[in-house]
Amino acid sequence: MHELNWGLPVITYLFMAGMGAGALTASASVLLRGGPRNVHFDVARYGAFIAPIPVAIGSALLVFELGSFQVGNWFRFLNLYTTINLSPMSVGTWLLTFFLGVSVLYAYTFLSRDARADDAQSGLRRAVAWVSVPLGVGVAIYTGVLLGAMPARPFWNSPVLAMLFLLSSISTGVAAILLARALLHRKDPDEKREHEYHESGYLLTTSDTLLIGLELVTLFLFLMYAHLTIGSVKEAVSVVLSGGALAGMFWFWVVLVGLVAPALIELYLIMPRLLHHKEYEVHRSLEIILPAAVLVGGFMLRYVVVIAGQITHPIGL
Repeated sequence: MHELNWGLPVITYLFMAGMGAGALTASASVLLRGGPRNVHFDVARYGAFIAPIPVAIGSALLVFELGSFQVGNWFRFLNLYTTINLSPMSVGTWLLTFFLGVSVLYAYTFLSRDARADDAQSGLRRAVAWVSVPLGVGVAIYTGVLLGAMPARPFWNSPVLAMLFLLSSISTGVAAILLARALLHRKDPDEKREHEYHESGYLLTTSDTLLIGLELVTLFLFLMYAHLTIGSVKEAVSVVLSGGALAGMFWFWVVLVGLVAPALIELYLIMPRLLHHKEYEVHRSLEIILPAAVLVGGFMLRYVVVIAGQITHPIGL
């Protein structure tokens, strides 16, 4: 019987922090990229409002896991601020703190009902966006570094894990924006506004397809690196390969549902525009199902990685 010290609170934190970081990175990148004002501004606005919420919820779950909600330990998490060093917990604490402050300020610049690309907040918005991109990337990478910094757990001890979590974080952030747009959108009688909605959907979908492709390559490298390594690492990764304890969950939920199926459907949707310059259109049901599948796959990736690292034998130190 394997003892699991890290359960759903930590797994949910890794997923939500990554998704929020990805949403901020995508939002700020689109804003700074320029292009059609309304198209890019609407995408950036959704990402700005989404970003701080999952990170705040995930951070609260992590504080709960550290025992700060036990009687007498209400402020135990503040000890994380008293020591400043290069340990993953210390760096992560300050990263998350700065992230929440910056992302809330960024969201504030979009708060007005009359917010637009050239409004009075545009200067502040762009300045904060420049900070938001590296900060979002930093938090996304940190969710992988937090696990990779534990050399005693061979499944986690891979230089590829941080890159895998980074790509997955940005992909789930984009998926969260796509899902929010789909759920909140109402068909606009103004053809120009409706065209802009489809254009922003095309921008996000093509970005997500590219991210999923890179994620599949990185996942392959993660598995290949571990499989070609002798000893404990090779033995640990066998838990997600054929016949392993988590193999079915990994190949179905992570690879098929979360990566391959969405990528193939997204390619089918964007190819007419790429090859023949046709209008990008997608059925409302797919607008909801596709990003939801990516989000499920992103959560299951964290679930499989965290559980696999704990049920495989640690290296003795």
